[in-house]
Amino acid sequence: MSDVTRRELLGAAAVTAAAAAMPAPAAALAPSTGRVKQSVCRWCYNKIPLPEFFKACAEMGLGAVDLLTEEEWIIGKRDFGLACSTGFPAVRSIPDGLNNTKFHDGIVASLTEMIPKAAKAGIPNVITFFGNRRGQDIEEAKVNSVACLNRIKPVAEAEGVTVIVELLNSKVNHKDYIGDNTPYGVDICKRVGSPRVKLLYDIYHMQIMEGDILRTMGDNWDYIAHLHTGGVPGRNELDETQELQWKTIAKWVADKGYQGYFAHEFVPKRDPLTSLREAVQLCIV
Repeated sequence: MSDVTRRELLGAAAVTAAAAAMPAPAAALAPSTGRVKQSVCRWCYNKIPLPEFFKACAEMGLGAVDLLTEEEWIIGKRDFGLACSTGFPAVRSIPDGLNNTKFHDGIVASLTEMIPKAAKAGIPNVITFFGNRRGQDIEEAKVNSVACLNRIKPVAEAEGVTVIVELLNSKVNHKDYIGDNTPYGVDICKRVGSPRVKLLYDIYHMQIMEGDILRTMGDNWDYIAHLHTGGVPGRNELDETQELQWKTIAKWVADKGYQGYFAHEFVPKRDPLTSLREAVQLCIV
């Protein structure tokens, strides 16, 4: 999937119009995903009309949907009783990220606007990205990233919302992405030194780059605020074709006392809602 496809979203007007056609449920359904709070990334199912997708998520026991705009999270909460586990700011470019100072003002302005809205809506996280390297010195990239995050952290701390920076693979999906390993992200978080600036540890991406998933998460647990799933190889269903044992990972996460969301971010090859339902059931521990 391209960066554009990954973050492509429905227009607010179309979403609102479609939602208006769906009757609101009499009462929100209680989440039923065991000891791990499961969520799902909207972009993987963007061919399904938003109200239909939200209704299916609620019916299968999910309590939240990941990576939503403000227009979308309002509909999810109002009409289907769904929380948003991570909010999308207006500026969310994967290549043009924290490592490049020319993008700092836009990133800071966008997050500064979004964070109070997220706090008011009870959304725990907002997302941003490390950016593409483009030949940059690693230490310069870290210094720049820390400087940008230091501008953001006061509002994040004041509002109680965590800014999560995503680790992505540079081998298959995001060529030249500089934040492609856990030590890089952890070092930046340590330098920022805020409980409201942490990592989105994407298990799919880090399995491709590093492997040793459970040990790596355990060694860096204090700097991880959010988790994404995805089958390896291929970023498809969490089934027997994949090299990771997702039941084991979910149990490990639960045993750690993880209070964040375990958000599914795989691209279904089969019937999408059936695949999602199977993944949710698999990860109930």
